[in-house]
Amino acid sequence: MGRKRICAVFVAALTLTATTLAAQQADPPTPKTPEAAPEPNSPPAQNSFEGTMTIEQMGEIVQRLDANAQSPRRGMWQLTISDVPAIIVTDEKHNRMRVMSPVRPLEKVTDDEMKRTMQANFDSALDARYAVAKGLLWGTFIHPLKELHPRQFISGIGQTINLVKTFGKTFSSGAMTFGGGDSRSLIEKELLDELQRKGLPI
Repeated sequence: MGRKRICAVFVAALTLTATTLAAQQADPPTPKTPEAAPEPNSPPAQNSFEGTMTIEQMGEIVQRLDANAQSPRRGMWQLTISDVPAIIVTDEKHNRMRVMSPVRPLEKVTDDEMKRTMQANFDSALDARYAVAKGLLWGTFIHPLKELHPRQFISGIGQTINLVKTFGKTFSSGAMTFGGGDSRSLIEKELLDELQRKGLPI
């Protein structure tokens, strides 16, 4: 099963699960209480979140990165970057998001390669990570949703894709390498720079 087929199946499963959970966990509407008038000379209310990311903004960035990206439901996208498929999933209620891209089936990952992914998670994967789920090795980037800034989002996608592309070679996200680890990776910044140019408005 190819990576794109794996992504399509995974997206379908996530969509079904999200729909089921939403139906099961739907809270009954609560009556609204009138807001108290602000005290005179009181300081303006502070935003609880330092970032600016919204689902709508995220969708615009995804479309700039891949005009053919698909969105099977609100807050979920399936896209392809540099011939590597990826899934983006968000959870507004719990303020979480993640980028995921399948690397290969676990049965095809050797013990030495698995050890290298753990070493890479320490020093050369940086913000992205190798992870295991559903019998697959994944590249993934996980972050709070609202605190995410556009450049972080684009960088997270690029780093995830780089982990897939460099598996078996440098095991690098392409951003930088922490000098205290075991990896001696080549820095692969070309993809990150290209995505920043495409994903951010000029």
